Amino acid sequence: MAKRINDYFGLGRIASLVLVIIPFTAWICGFTTRFMEGKIVAGLIRLFFGFNVIWVLDLIFMIISGRICRFLNF
Repeated sequence: MAKRINDYFGLGRIASLVLVIIPFTAWICGFTTRFMEGKIVAGLIRLFFGFNVIWVLDLIFMIISGRICRFLNF
């Protein structure tokens, strides 16, 4: 069985969930994660708009699937 890498720097699901609950850390970890993946446009969108609706979507996605939401993959 392949090991699945979780979001937020490869931390486990519980640690990532704790980080996503706090809006400021979710904002920082969200755009940092996208920049580390090489997704510059998605990182910039998270940088400027990640403190509102994207935070709520990240919270929902993290609870359901253990990953942040990814709408843009470029």
